[in-house]
Amino acid sequence: MAEKVLMKGNEAIAEAAIRAGCMHYFGYPITPQTEIAAYMAKRMPKIGGVFLQAESEIAAINMVYGVAGTGFRVMTSSSSPGISLKGEGISYLAGADLPALIVNVQRGGPGLGGIQPSQSDYFQATRGLGHGDFHLIVMAPASVQEMADMTAKCFDLSDKYRVPAMILADGTLGQMMEPVVLPEPTEYKPDKPWAVTGTNCERKHNIINSLYLKPEELEKTNFERFERYKAIEENEPLWEEFMMDDAEICVAAFGIAARVSKNAIMAAREKGIKVGMIRPITLWPFPKKPFKAAADKCKAFISVELSMGQMIEDVQLATECKVPVTLCNRAGGMIPSPEEVLEAIERAAGGNK
Repeated sequence: MAEKVLMKGNEAIAEAAIRAGCMHYFGYPITPQTEIAAYMAKRMPKIGGVFLQAESEIAAINMVYGVAGTGFRVMTSSSSPGISLKGEGISYLAGADLPALIVNVQRGGPGLGGIQPSQSDYFQATRGLGHGDFHLIVMAPASVQEMADMTAKCFDLSDKYRVPAMILADGTLGQMMEPVVLPEPTEYKPDKPWAVTGTNCERKHNIINSLYLKPEELEKTNFERFERYKAIEENEPLWEEFMMDDAEICVAAFGIAARVSKNAIMAAREKGIKVGMIRPITLWPFPKKPFKAAADKCKAFISVELSMGQMIEDVQLATECKVPVTLCNRAGGMIPSPEEVLEAIERAAGGNK
């Protein structure tokens, strides 16, 4: 049986990336994700990998673009304002159909905001992180174990669909220490016929590019890319259902908000309130099916968020506005307490206790 080790969430991501075959990391320090870069700085030289602290976030993401074009697994990490700086480069990655892993350990915003945990980058991650028509695969962990597991999953999905992937965590999970079982190391050998690896005069040149001067070609490329997005939406949504079998009220929450909500749900159940939770694990593609099914039996939904209300729009869309969806939130680095979530559940239940 694999041994459990005690690790911070940020460190678990870094070690899991190495074990998934990532030998290249480019980044720039920013709280609360700096431990990822620090861990990579120690580990990469020991395994023959490459660690480079770039002069800026903009430089780092363009270094990721270069390595991704050769077919090797590569990652970067940052926190909210740093991810904004990477936005143009992420759009270039998507436009060139390059797989890569981007980690965002969110902090409060907008602007420099604060270093406390937040979920206010949901729109940024799920609505296209940069200019143009594109998506990222976005996964939201709720434990240190999932921080590790989702790292490998993101690399696999990114390679499978040639779409950049993002882990959207928050500062609490990044700094939290929990026992984690790390994945077995993978000897990753890139075998990507589209990669720029040198031809040795044995094949035609591959070109990595996102520039199309003929609008007909760009339109065709966009339509083809969205066919892949459609396949991702059909095949890859992930979610967890908690006490939903007889639920009349449904809580929607991800990340640390979901952990808080579970405590509130248990307390509400003790008061006789039939409440459950659907936790989106993939934020894009958003798991629409379970929410649509729950809308046929639940009388109310509550979106619990560490933001001014962003995921609530996807909950409303997924439930087709059949029943009310209310917001239970804190912002600016504050986390809703189980008592606050319980109060929101009680209000949705009409005060029944």
